[in-house]
Amino acid sequence: MHEIDIDIRPVDFSQADDVDRYLDLLDAYARDPMGIGRPLPPAKRYRLASDLAKNPATHCLLAEHEDLAIGVATCFLGYSTFQARPLLNIHDLAVLPEWRGRRVAAKLLDAIAELATTLDCCRVTLEVREDNPRALQAYRRAGFVPGECSLFMAKEL
Repeated sequence: MHEIDIDIRPVDFSQADDVDRYLDLLDAYARDPMGIGRPLPPAKRYRLASDLAKNPATHCLLAEHEDLAIGVATCFLGYSTFQARPLLNIHDLAVLPEWRGRRVAAKLLDAIAELATTLDCCRVTLEVREDNPRALQAYRRAGFVPGECSLFMAKEL
C-alpha cells in the first residue's frame, strides 16, 4: 500500500470542531474490541473534554488526512524520580480501522517522540494489551521494548 500524506497536530480544546474530532476518534477506539468494546457514555464524553482541557499535563494529538481525522493519541506528562526528568506516557493511541496499515500509528509515534524531546523527557512509556499483535508490532518498530521487571497493576476506585 502506498504512503499517504498525514498531518499530525495538537488538539485545540478551545475549538469545538477539534473537541468533536478527538472525542469521535476516542469513541471509535472505545467501541473497538481492543478498547472497551462499547461506546463512551455521553456523560463521560462530555466530562472528558472539560477535564483534559484543564489538565496542564495533557497532550493530545490528531492525525489527519486531508480534512479527515483518522487517528488520535492521548499523552500525559509524568515525572521520573530516578532520572529527575519528566516522562511522557501514551495513554491512548488509536487509528480508525479502515486507516490501519498505512503508517498512521508510526507517524503518531514519531510526533510523540518529538513532543517528548521538546518537553525534555527522559522516556516515553505506554501499556499495551498482550493480545494486540498489531499494536505490539507498531510499538516495537518505533523502538519500544518491554520494561525491566515491570508488572502493570491497577486498583479500581
